Amino acid sequence: MTKVAVLVGSLRKESFSKKVAKNVMELFPGDVTTEIIPIGDLPLYNQDFDDNNEPPREWINFREKMKTANAVLFVTPEYNRSIPGVLKNAIDVGSRPMEDSVWKGKPAGIISNSPKNLSGFGANHHLRQPLVFLDMPVVQQPEVYLANITTLLDENGKINNEGTIQFLQTFVDKFMDLIGKFTEN
Repeated sequence: MTKVAVLVGSLRKESFSKKVAKNVMELFPGDVTTEIIPIGDLPLYNQDFDDNNEPPREWINFREKMKTANAVLFVTPEYNRSIPGVLKNAIDVGSRPMEDSVWKGKPAGIISNSPKNLSGFGANHHLRQPLVFLDMPVVQQPEVYLANITTLLDENGKINNEGTIQFLQTFVDKFMDLIGKFTEN
């Protein structure tokens, strides 16, 4: 069974990114397990904890959970033309110790969103930079930038635009193709 970890770059209770993630999780095939992995309780990365072999319990739990995933879907807003700090911290925590990075070789997909017209373009592209360094193959096309997210979600948090749903299904299908190239079920 294929496991896809979903990392949401927003901690807000009514996060648009979390709502988008839940919509997209429903588009994966039935034999794929998807799970949102919490990242808000991870202490800030500090190399001293790893150097002294004293990583916080939250880091250990996160790393163990991520090691069981075959792929990672990142769903993020844009903060100040980049990725939110909480998401970067999760990436840093998972990347260490470097010889045991939880990211190496795991296929990744990126969805960015914004209430405005730029649709999280900066976050999407900034996120790609560390993923390249971490040896994560990323879905290149289609790129997913969801602009005006407040108009794409109904009062129940469901995407209300059939064209957007079809587009996201195309993305998930491409992501599944990428996962198939790099993992064994």
